[in-house]
Amino acid sequence: MELEELRARIRAVDEEMAALFVRRMEVSAQIAAYKRAHGLPVEDRAQEARVLAGRGALISDDALRPYYLDFLQGTMELSKRRQRALNAADGTLRVSLGAVSYDVVLRCGCLAQAGALLFVRRRVLIVTDAGVPARYAEALAAQCASPLVVTVPEGERCKTPAVLQALLEAMLRAGFTRGDCVCAVGGGAVGDLAGLAAALYMRGVDFYNVPTTLLAQADSCVGGKTGIDLAGVKNAAGVIRQPKKVLIDPDLLETLAWQQLACGLAEALKAGMIGDASLLTLLESLPGSEMSAKVFEQVIAAALRVKIRIVEQDVTERGARRALNFGHTIGHAIEAVTGLPHGECVALGMLPMVPPALRARLEAVYACLRLPTRVKADPAAVYAALAHDKKMADGQIQAVFVETPGRYAIRAVAPETLRAGIETVVEA
Repeated sequence: MELEELRARIRAVDEEMAALFVRRMEVSAQIAAYKRAHGLPVEDRAQEARVLAGRGALISDDALRPYYLDFLQGTMELSKRRQRALNAADGTLRVSLGAVSYDVVLRCGCLAQAGALLFVRRRVLIVTDAGVPARYAEALAAQCASPLVVTVPEGERCKTPAVLQALLEAMLRAGFTRGDCVCAVGGGAVGDLAGLAAALYMRGVDFYNVPTTLLAQADSCVGGKTGIDLAGVKNAAGVIRQPKKVLIDPDLLETLAWQQLACGLAEALKAGMIGDASLLTLLESLPGSEMSAKVFEQVIAAALRVKIRIVEQDVTERGARRALNFGHTIGHAIEAVTGLPHGECVALGMLPMVPPALRARLEAVYACLRLPTRVKADPAAVYAALAHDKKMADGQIQAVFVETPGRYAIRAVAPETLRAGIETVVEA
């Protein structure tokens, strides 16, 4: 048989496969609509395992079966990507967690639509901090039936038992009931504090989040983590409780200094490193500080898709969700010792956890974003701070490593193995 005849036969098969692929994606779109309507996650590992096992039995040739399973698994990944894209087509990302599922509205100008997007025809405790432009909380309050605006200290200084108690007592004095709600208007610290207050008051009231920093928009507003600091230990007390809805308005970023934006981009880069290599490529191509709200919207959406995918697999951080701690093991220790912004510390914490060639790529991105690659501090003090890491168990830390962008590995390591890595980014 001539080569051209064989190629013609391959082309015919490819045409059949293309038609079947279109049909598969059409059904995938129907599945996406059903899952969204019923609050089901896109990820269903048990079902995927059953499909792979069943379809593998269709291939009688033992030599071909592994290739077919690789092909099928890749097709399933494309199907899931398609489902996520369809569910986010209107600027809404869905966090599918069964009874506690919720939407993340990502759209420029959506704060002005809060009255229609959130159920605020009731008492609403609006928690903001002194560093957030007052007009953001005022814009939300103007759309609420009965707002109570409380301004707390800026940044991590608000995450104390005393401030938490003050919020709870303010709600009690104002006659809040279980039918009322709390809304955070601020960065990650405000979200952590307000979310915990909502979880505790009357054993739980509704919580909405309107993040105003890029770091909070691209990361902390999703996932349900709440908390306060105790005795200098970050997030030592808290619960996981999902919000009812999140509104992300990239227009709110216009008042931020570049350092704050760079910190948010560091968290977005973290997401790309563990789950979407194209996000690293995107950040490598961006023109540094010349970024528009629409560009930030693109970065935020990509970062949140990674986080949502992981949270849907593992809500309580017993497995896959630990990947979101990439850069945080050493980063949190640096933050505890230096007091540098969280995003800068995460950026520093990622560098020792990647191979040299990838580290060079990261450092090039950092140079464009004006993120640090070294910090002056006491390496011994940073190493000592690792002892307070929440991921420590039986003398080992569950550390996250990335060998290739988009792929991670979680390994239990002794803290001593991270000492050399600390010394590459911390200079005495």
